[in-house]
Amino acid sequence: MSGPLVEPIPGHPAAVAETSRRGFPERSLVVADYHAGIEAGLRYERGVELPSKAAVRRERLLSLLDRADADRLVVLGDLGHRIGDQKGDEAEELRALAAAVADRAELTVVPGNHDGGLADFFGDDVEVTDPAGVRLGDVGFCHGHTWPSREVLAADVVCSAHEHPAVRLEDEVGGARKERVWLRGSLAPAVFAEHYEVAPAEVARADAELVVFPAFNDTSGGTWVNVAGQGFLSPFLPDGLADGEAYLLDGTRLGDYRNV
Repeated sequence: MSGPLVEPIPGHPAAVAETSRRGFPERSLVVADYHAGIEAGLRYERGVELPSKAAVRRERLLSLLDRADADRLVVLGDLGHRIGDQKGDEAEELRALAAAVADRAELTVVPGNHDGGLADFFGDDVEVTDPAGVRLGDVGFCHGHTWPSREVLAADVVCSAHEHPAVRLEDEVGGARKERVWLRGSLAPAVFAEHYEVAPAEVARADAELVVFPAFNDTSGGTWVNVAGQGFLSPFLPDGLADGEAYLLDGTRLGDYRNV
């Protein structure tokens, strides 16, 4: 590879990927865990009253699309928040977002565990892939709540989400804060080969990379990757990520995420 196929945008939970579609090169903006309608969802689920940030989220995303000069927006799952129930404020936000993106780029959604019924909701207006993911050129995309397809795993770089990875950082006087992070490292073929009951060389490249995206939505919770007792949600993590390192949104390299 001549350069990074997936490059995070400094300061933002988004990356630019060098992809292709039907043999034509593309530039894709990639985000994960957008959770449209989360404020309405929290009101319904927990009785928490929060003002809607729908317009703020949308403008942040559109600004990044323009900045990246992207041909395509790829959402790595959980575009919506309430599981399989796109209605009310969430439905309104999803429709407004899809319409705004359509003026700028193609939209591809890899459905996550919160996206049941999303394909029917959008119909032919938005490409909603198989839950096992999609490969666009040399980059594979999946949400991470289920095993990625073998086609996705055959890519040079596999992008996943679902975890909303974050670290707990403490100062010398005991103060602590939570920071969203990227997890990035070698993909461990043996872990996926065991699931598919094939030899490791048959399922993924020996030098393949795995990138776990931070959540785009800053209201949602996440997996504290450096706190004892916190477990991963994805069936292939943490074992599927060999030599995984954590990076803050500003690009600061924290090293091995388990020892941050």
